[in-house]
Amino acid sequence: MAPVLIIEGPALCPGDRTGNLCRAPDGDDMTESEERSARLRALPDAGRLAAYLDGRVPGLGRPLDLAAIGGGQSNPTYRLSANGRCFALRTKPGPAAALLPSAHQIEREYRVLAALAGSGVPVPRVHHLCVDEDVIGRAFYVMDFVEGRVFTDPRLPELAARERGLLFDDMNRVLATLHGLDPAALGLADFGKAGGYLARQIARWSKQYRASETETIEAMDRLIEWLPTRIPPDDGSRLVHGDYRLDNLVIDQREPRVVAVLDWELATLGSPLADFSYHCCVWHFPAGIFRGLAGVDSAALGIPSEADYVAAYCRRTGREAGAHWDYYLAYNLFRMAAIMQGILKRATQGTAAAANAVEFGRGARRLAEMGWARAARMAAAAC
Repeated sequence: MAPVLIIEGPALCPGDRTGNLCRAPDGDDMTESEERSARLRALPDAGRLAAYLDGRVPGLGRPLDLAAIGGGQSNPTYRLSANGRCFALRTKPGPAAALLPSAHQIEREYRVLAALAGSGVPVPRVHHLCVDEDVIGRAFYVMDFVEGRVFTDPRLPELAARERGLLFDDMNRVLATLHGLDPAALGLADFGKAGGYLARQIARWSKQYRASETETIEAMDRLIEWLPTRIPPDDGSRLVHGDYRLDNLVIDQREPRVVAVLDWELATLGSPLADFSYHCCVWHFPAGIFRGLAGVDSAALGIPSEADYVAAYCRRTGREAGAHWDYYLAYNLFRMAAIMQGILKRATQGTAAAANAVEFGRGARRLAEMGWARAARMAAAAC
């Protein structure tokens, strides 16, 4: 079984799970962008943080130990240890003035985590939100540190075939449970606008992409033009995660069961099928590229086919994927391409959370081309 994904000791680069220490270029060789990036990856000031949190987070005393938790390209996360207890500190990647509009909304993330407590969707307990950037230079919140395993490869080589099937089924169950919740009953009726979700999302990500554009990507230009003209009928407004995938889940130490869903910064009220189809994009990515299952003998691994997985979700929710599945996939590939482009832009500015952000961000072109190929296939089928 895989070990708990906890990175201790010296700070590790988020995204680097090999244990290599972050090393900035030697002083004279550092560009202004690299200097900002190095400052970002540095640990927050433990003394200032401890002084601020004293009395605000019960059970968190002194001395306060901090260690970076690897993984993720967006919001840096750290493990806080004190008095034998562990918490997690989640921060924005920089001051609000240095970030794209409406990006890195950890305030919304905090709110939705608080609302989901006791809902049947497993989430960490949150304790305190701080939007005063004078404390550590950027907004942050504190939540429980959930012990468990984090897997990054959807082929799940760490598990036996039976466990793989059970884990995929539980991932499916948790997302179906989320999409069955009543936002109003959670106190989230105002967490997003009712109706028109896809049109707003396409406009939002088009704007974000244009704001972070570093080169012309023809497939993105085509998708920005095509997607608004083919929007499927509204499938209802529910709480959606926005980034529901394997490595945003904490898995029980011994059982193939989800014990915590993380990274809710993109959560809003929106289309359940758009949210679910994003989760299913893994079947369309080549193995080893974007952590995918395309070309993999999933049956031999005990992993369900995409068709069986979609059918299980539809049984649980009473929804139908219908004739618009290719559209939802094209939309999500477009959205991911826009996100990657934003990462690439932040890397050039020195505010990306991971050391491999430039390489990661360059995947925007490939995702856009995959999305346009899916849109073209849908258009051809309609002829």
